[in-house]
Amino acid sequence: MFAVRYLLPAVLVVAGFVCLLVAPESTRLEGWAGFTGAGLSILLLNVLYRIGVSGDKERDSEQDERDYFDAHGHWRDEKPATEGRQWNLPEGVATQESEAADERRRRGG
Repeated sequence: MFAVRYLLPAVLVVAGFVCLLVAPESTRLEGWAGFTGAGLSILLLNVLYRIGVSGDKERDSEQDERDYFDAHGHWRDEKPATEGRQWNLPEGVATQESEAADERRRRGG
């Protein structure tokens, strides 16, 4: 992989500069531009591929985090709640628990 990613583009760019020194006057610049352009384009394609692959890794990591949340009910970096849910209800709203407590108070117990 190292040879395809870095060695091949380097060889092509060097071949372009050698072409500047060795090739006949009429094809010197065309040879340099062709070899150098090919080497740089291979290098750029490899860079773009690496960027694309890193996006897949980030997406997979995010999906793993969401799966963990679905299974456990909290994110990995959060400590799990030790108690049940805590609801903040508006004043005056009656729940089964509050009505049962009121009933016990009325009965005197």
